[in-house]
Amino acid sequence: MKLITIKKAAAATVAASLMLGTAAHSAGIDPALGDYKPVSGVSGTLKSIGSDTLNNLMTLWAEGYNAMYPNVKIEIEGKGSSTAPPALIAGTSQFGPMSRPMKSAEIEEFEKKYGYKPLAIRGALDSLAVYVHKDNPIECLSMQQVDAIFSKTRNGGHDKNIVTWGDVGMTGEWASRPISLYGRNSASGTYGYFKEVALFNGDYKDEVKEQPGSSTVVQGVASDLPGIGYSGVGYKTADVRSVPLKATADGTCYDATADNAASGDYPIARFLYIYVNKNPNQALEPLRGEFIRFVYSKQGQEAVVKDGYFPLTKFVADEDLKAFGL
Repeated sequence: MKLITIKKAAAATVAASLMLGTAAHSAGIDPALGDYKPVSGVSGTLKSIGSDTLNNLMTLWAEGYNAMYPNVKIEIEGKGSSTAPPALIAGTSQFGPMSRPMKSAEIEEFEKKYGYKPLAIRGALDSLAVYVHKDNPIECLSMQQVDAIFSKTRNGGHDKNIVTWGDVGMTGEWASRPISLYGRNSASGTYGYFKEVALFNGDYKDEVKEQPGSSTVVQGVASDLPGIGYSGVGYKTADVRSVPLKATADGTCYDATADNAASGDYPIARFLYIYVNKNPNQALEPLRGEFIRFVYSKQGQEAVVKDGYFPLTKFVADEDLKAFGL
């Protein structure tokens, strides 16, 4: 699969959805989003099982929601996006956060049991960042170079395997330094999305040190001078740098910022989803419905910014709320 195909299907779709409303420029909250106002009669228990990338954000949303409704108990479990569909199917969770769209096989399994497809809201926008140590001076990488760094298949078409920093043009003491690779495990939606977009559906190198969570990828790179890894932009720390990326060898470099994600210029932008079991013939009960409303309120999107991700526009909010009958 060619990168431009993926970019049109992913980053450009993100851009189109965002730019149709008031753009979330520079991670600002869309002023058209309203304050959340509590309603009466909301109580019960909610459980969320799924994405580690969304773990902190789900916790922030849960805390904000719980402040509105002290009688609601919310439990968050984040072990990877692939754990979300089975939990929704089994009925052991009410929310299935995922950092990638649900696969057709996962949707089919759900539909086999319930007779309808799961619904998802797009809770936030993320740039999947490629991180290096803060003292690494690399200025830019093409997507083809990223592929040749992380994959053994090189479907992106780069002419040789990249194993040292000298292989991407760095000189002096950096030229001979072997590149140390960090990534997520296969249960992670980030692992799958990076494989699809950055590896052009190729295979990871055996040398990639698989980590159980987004934060541990960043911690690994932060403690390893020649290290490189990938993780959500919300996990960036002062000890790492996000490397600007370009879609093609002769393209322009763009860093993982809100504006570049919203415009589609940054080549690894994605929505972060929350999947829900919503019977199309029944209204969503207030316990879950009000949580979704909260996510798309001013307070809910302020939590997105607080966690380091990029907020969504009222246009996206209205689309998703309408799909849920809210």
